[in-house]
Amino acid sequence: MAEYTPFGLAVKTKLLDPPRTQEWLAAEINKDTGMSVDGPYISKILKGVRKSERVTESICRILDIPNPAK
Repeated sequence: MAEYTPFGLAVKTKLLDPPRTQEWLAAEINKDTGMSVDGPYISKILKGVRKSERVTESICRILDIPNPAK
């Protein structure tokens, strides 16, 4: 089982307060990018199994966290 990357841990921590879910985040990413993203896909990004600059940038915008690629 894959561990969360430092970016993944930052995202999960940010989702704790106020309490929000990956499904909420997926819906926000869908609105922001027009892509169809779901919770399992986000989980793969947070664990470093998948890479998507577009989704990562959207997550950073939505949660107001730094982009690890920059």
